[in-house]
Amino acid sequence: MSKKPSVLHIGALITYSALTILFSANLDAKKLSGSSSDNKDSNHSVSNTIVVTATNNLQQIINEAKSGDTLQLSQGQYKGSILINKPLTLACKPGTDLDGNSTNDTIRITASNVTVQGCNILNWGDDLTAMDAGIIVKKTAENAVIQNNYFKGISFGIFLDAAKNTKVLSNRIEGSLETRSQDRGNGIHLYATTGADIAFNEVWHTRDGIYIDTSNKNAIRNNEFHHLRYGVHYMYSYSNRVENNYTHHTRTGYALMQSKHLTVINNRSEWNENYGILMNYITHSTIKNNFVAHTRQASNYIGDSSAQGGEGKGLFIYNSFYNELEGNTLREGGLGIHITAGSEDNVISGNSFIGNKQQVKYVSTRTQEWSHKGIGNFWSDYLGWDRDNNGVGDIPYEPNDGVDKMLWKYPSAKVLMNSPAVETLRWIQREFPVLKSPGVTDSHPLMRPTKSTNNKSTNNNMTNHHQPKTGLTSGAAS
Repeated sequence: MSKKPSVLHIGALITYSALTILFSANLDAKKLSGSSSDNKDSNHSVSNTIVVTATNNLQQIINEAKSGDTLQLSQGQYKGSILINKPLTLACKPGTDLDGNSTNDTIRITASNVTVQGCNILNWGDDLTAMDAGIIVKKTAENAVIQNNYFKGISFGIFLDAAKNTKVLSNRIEGSLETRSQDRGNGIHLYATTGADIAFNEVWHTRDGIYIDTSNKNAIRNNEFHHLRYGVHYMYSYSNRVENNYTHHTRTGYALMQSKHLTVINNRSEWNENYGILMNYITHSTIKNNFVAHTRQASNYIGDSSAQGGEGKGLFIYNSFYNELEGNTLREGGLGIHITAGSEDNVISGNSFIGNKQQVKYVSTRTQEWSHKGIGNFWSDYLGWDRDNNGVGDIPYEPNDGVDKMLWKYPSAKVLMNSPAVETLRWIQREFPVLKSPGVTDSHPLMRPTKSTNNKSTNNNMTNHHQPKTGLTSGAAS
């Protein structure tokens, strides 16, 4: 027979049930409190868009903004230099001018993840030693984005000072013709910079379009550089890629100096004085599928363009070794290619030399073979036959002889160029090869120009939005 529960048992059950209810309620309250706290933290991290007008103090608003905020600048003029020291986006409406008031930098970026876009950046300082710039990105600032801005000033347009992974995209940078070329800054300047992507920019009337100094693993692509000293200028930099750029009306389109492991492909260079591509102490690099045309002789300060050695050179190679030069087109210049200072042990194959006043100038004492694996180069002045119709000439092409070398050494002898004495010397060299001086030989000259992806009259690699907007289509480098 079962016993009835005692009062003590009933009390214990009631107490246990009450404690269980209280404990569950306390857990629910903690969960709710935690969720509320998480929501508060989440709300605090949400970025805000702050509308700024020209009557506001822009630097004060930057100082008061939270990391990740976007400052939307309304049309108008904002005077004075500004410092961005936190992750922000500075987005300008059309007609927004940031005027540096001729002092220091217009914008100095010292924090990571900063974006500046759509602004007119004007009138910064002109002290090249102090590196005054429209925008300077410092070493502490990674992943900056500088996009769709217009710059006009005397010294540097954009200066990347040891910054990492910066994107410089679709900007237009204009220098000042009122200042001598040597006293201007470069449009884009990289110092000790890695991982930069420089693309779809247009630069003119600065000193150099882009100057890359002691900077590795950067990409320079799809830009236009014109009316400058040098379009692209490399110094002491490794493992960079230069692709699909267009230089014109410069003193040198591509000045590659003291660097190695460069990849220079699918670029164009036209209407330059002095040099299309200059290689000075370049090693282990690839120069491929580039198009250089109409490189002309520069005039000196009294207008005389007849200086010896001053002819416009499509490609000039000085003391450069172990490079591959393939698929390039060098046409309609004063001199197709000039090699000197022991620039040997390079692969020169599959190139096209078309309509140059002089195809080759080679100053050395070693015989150079300019073909590789049975593929030579195309020479528009080659007079040999292709009787087996294999696309390769039956006899070697030799662009220079001992008479050419004598004329390079003694320019005044040019008055005897067509004299019986000179013609006799040439005949003797042809009939008695043992007397032939060392020089360039192409044992497998091509009968047709090589097909290049970059041999059209305009640069296909430029996007429609990046066509020249300056109206500067002729005239010398400025």
